[in-house]
Amino acid sequence: MSELVMSPRIKNLKEKMLSEKRYASIEQALIITETYKENEDKSVIIKRALALKNSLSKLEIGVDDEELIVGNRTKGVRYGVIFPESGSSWIDKEFETLPTRPQDKFNINLDDIETFREVIKPYWDGHSLEDVIRQRYGKEIDEIAKVVKINQKDHAQGHICPNCRDWLTLGPEGIKQRALEKMNNAAKENKDFYESVVIVMEGAQEFMIRYHDLMKEKSESVCEEELVSSMLQVADICKNISRRPAQTFHEAMQAVWFLFVILHMESNASSFSPGRMDEFLYPYYKRDIHLGKLDNKKALEIIECLWLKFNEIVYLRNSHSAKFFAGFPIGFNIAIGGQDEKGNDFTNELSFLFLKAQEHLGLPQPNLSVRLHKNTSEELLKESIKVVAKGSGMPQFFNDESVIPSMIDLGIKEKDAKDYAIVGCVELTTQGNNLGWSDAAMFNLNKVLELTLNSGKCLISGDSLAQNLGNLTTYEKYEDLEEAFAKQINYFIDKMILACEQVEKAHIDVLPSPFLSSVIDDCIEKGVDVTAGGAVYNLSGIQMIQVANLADSLAAIKLLVYDEKRISKEELLKALQNNFEGYEVIRAMLLNRAPKYGNDIEWVDEIGAKWAIYFNGKLKSYTNYRGGKYHTGMYTVSAHVPMGENVGASADGRHAKAPLADGGMSPVYGRDIAGPTAVLKSVSKLDNVLTTNGGLLNMKFLPEFFKNEIGRDKFARFLRTFVDLEIPHIQFNVLRKEDLLAAQKNPENYRSLTVRVAGYTAYFTELAGELQNEIIARTSYGDI
Repeated sequence: MSELVMSPRIKNLKEKMLSEKRYASIEQALIITETYKENEDKSVIIKRALALKNSLSKLEIGVDDEELIVGNRTKGVRYGVIFPESGSSWIDKEFETLPTRPQDKFNINLDDIETFREVIKPYWDGHSLEDVIRQRYGKEIDEIAKVVKINQKDHAQGHICPNCRDWLTLGPEGIKQRALEKMNNAAKENKDFYESVVIVMEGAQEFMIRYHDLMKEKSESVCEEELVSSMLQVADICKNISRRPAQTFHEAMQAVWFLFVILHMESNASSFSPGRMDEFLYPYYKRDIHLGKLDNKKALEIIECLWLKFNEIVYLRNSHSAKFFAGFPIGFNIAIGGQDEKGNDFTNELSFLFLKAQEHLGLPQPNLSVRLHKNTSEELLKESIKVVAKGSGMPQFFNDESVIPSMIDLGIKEKDAKDYAIVGCVELTTQGNNLGWSDAAMFNLNKVLELTLNSGKCLISGDSLAQNLGNLTTYEKYEDLEEAFAKQINYFIDKMILACEQVEKAHIDVLPSPFLSSVIDDCIEKGVDVTAGGAVYNLSGIQMIQVANLADSLAAIKLLVYDEKRISKEELLKALQNNFEGYEVIRAMLLNRAPKYGNDIEWVDEIGAKWAIYFNGKLKSYTNYRGGKYHTGMYTVSAHVPMGENVGASADGRHAKAPLADGGMSPVYGRDIAGPTAVLKSVSKLDNVLTTNGGLLNMKFLPEFFKNEIGRDKFARFLRTFVDLEIPHIQFNVLRKEDLLAAQKNPENYRSLTVRVAGYTAYFTELAGELQNEIIARTSYGDI
């Protein structure tokens, strides 16, 4: 497919999208508020359904004449939607600062601020998800905030892979009929659920017809015959899929996009992911190719139009969360390759067309993932490497040899495990039947170690945040320190679980989601909303932050303080309390005399693995509010920067408030001095049960490495080693430090430069300076 080039249509649409200004929008907030006011006597789920239907019917829509895929949640491109059901208090505090905040800026209209404060905020005060959680459990969440970041407090649950197959084979009309049939014989307590599904499907159908009408109307003022024909075809597709299931490849692609637009309109959440698109779209592609209705050139243009649409939706977060999820990681994750249900290699023409689209566009979305295994074809591997070498940070790679067995051990059926997909950054999921709640919380193990070493007190503020179990000077043996550390971990896990339960309960009470429920298996069958446990699988994922720093710190303490006694306990504690001021020699010893994780030094690597296993084992003793299991992940999004700001000086030689390691399984940047293969061997010591919620290994290579076939072949062997070592994930930045520094200096010349942050790709110039600096500082490899 090397002869396929980007069409003028795609070039034009990409340039238009990149040049659009980004605004905050209150349009849907007004519709939602009006709907609730008019339906005060109805149940929450019916109000939610009516609010979505009215939004689908009334929101201003727009199309570009050249688009082959249409639809958006706002008329403007990359607008941030204010969503009052989730939270309005933080908007009230931050509205004026949206254009000037350090991360993820939005332009504003001053009239919108006035309307928001006069019409929207007064109605939602005390009733939004944010307010309900704060009233019920805000004090307790705040008390553990330096150690545990509880997520999903001011937005609906995302991080879900819906049943795209059912959506395509049934369409909104078929799903509506399924709900009507179930409603006829439903118990009274389930009637509202089924009615809500009918309401939202009617809204979806009207939404599609509106795009038919708009595109047809616009075509009447266009003179170019070929463009008119294209516009009328798109209009007909919208009408067709509003009434019946998709039949052609183009119809299926448009239907998929409408599904995800509507999911975002209902929930205003991140990381709704399409899953294995080369699998469920292939029958449509193959049929059209066979009938002569489609060729690869046209198929690629349709794909690239959809890829552009994936970049038109961003998520508006509060300023605090924007630090943890910097660069708009909306998380449309698409997985290609992998295995079929019999374990055979699964690759087809669409797998390569999706890679070609990423090669052409190089944009942050979709988050393209390649599933590798022992029998992955050399052709797919080399085409993937070709795209990696382009420097967009994609595709990332997942390892079936690691992921599938670990998912089965978690209790996932083998058929579902083999068909796994990825949501958001690196979170593992099944397709169409799982409310994974993969972003439930982030647990800062390094802060817990700090509190263990310092009598339960924060090194930065001096506040008591935990139990006083002693300090470094009172732990006679290293084992005494470990015992106290374990007790502190237990203490914060107990408090974290109680907070997670309150958040889940608030979602059930405030944000039932009938449209999402309609595309998640078992919800319609049970008559139970997805937030209340209607899905087949009801998992909750917790991220462990950050094992690399933890291993380095404990290794230094064990070797230099307890084993070799080069540093006294009193000296090290004083050095940490003073952020190494006046203790520079001790810091140098910590940095240079103690071995570091990521260099294939077994005893150091096993320290990190030991505590990750401990955390995972403790978590397994709990059940979430929906009756499902807790499990762990090892990834950070961009939280390694703000979570590092909460941690004082650490025994690995890190200064107070400095970033932690990027990527949940990655070494601390600059400390992996034995080369990339040694990194793989260190990471392979982490048991795969630790990353059933996703694990992240971040690496950076110089572009020169890929200049010739020898380098590319080495890289292919490196990825084969990654598979053999059964590491779950790996991703790459391919760029030069000089280019990043130039982009910092002249951002206007590098607006399309993308980098891999942590499980996702973002525009480098849209990241805050501190995160940019952390990416620049990461280790670069010029050889393997």
